[in-house]
Amino acid sequence: MPEDMNVEISHKLTEPGEGEGKGSEVSKRKRRWEIIVEIVEVAVLAIVAVATAWSGYQAARWDGQQSVLYGHATADRFKADAASTVGGQKLAADAAMFTAYLQAWSAGDSKLEALYIRRFTPDYRVAFYSWLKTNPFTSPAAPAGPGYMPNYRNPDLVMAAKLNALAAATFDQGTAARDNAERYLRDTVLFATVLFVVAVAQRFKIREVRVATTTVALALAAYATVAVATLPRI
Repeated sequence: MPEDMNVEISHKLTEPGEGEGKGSEVSKRKRRWEIIVEIVEVAVLAIVAVATAWSGYQAARWDGQQSVLYGHATADRFKADAASTVGGQKLAADAAMFTAYLQAWSAGDSKLEALYIRRFTPDYRVAFYSWLKTNPFTSPAAPAGPGYMPNYRNPDLVMAAKLNALAAATFDQGTAARDNAERYLRDTVLFATVLFVVAVAQRFKIREVRVATTTVALALAAYATVAVATLPRI
């Protein structure tokens, strides 16, 4: 066999085949996208793990805030009830004294009238003198008694009204805190779902399926992150 032919055959045997070169390049590209996807998945897992802990922490804080606010509202309600009871008792006592005063006036007993007037509470006495200026014994348009005068103020009843208003406002704040806690809890569940989806994605070897699953996880993570970022924090 000619020497040139031997050299040519030798070169063909020693040179890599075209199919082998293409296979190596495909393997490199496949490995490259796997590395990229793994980096993305690890980054998502790290960020979502921190976000899950933060969201759960905020949910617990808002739950505690709700309990504190509800406690304050309940305490204010008790104080309002106590003040209302005292105010009602004082008003009832003034009304009883006023009835006795009318009987003394009807009997013409001025000393007894003065005695009952002195026994009025200070605020009721001020309203009583204003009531006398309306000519109540002759004018049908006069108020029925000092308690109906515009300038009559019962400090305990006024305090009860303020405490009830404060309790209502505090209760509303507690309800808002509960809503915030529920929103943070919802976002915590979303973050946990992202962790689950990423874990499932890592089990797939088919490129398209793995990329699609990871994309879903990224979308959920982005939505939950925006939701948490817009919530109030304590």
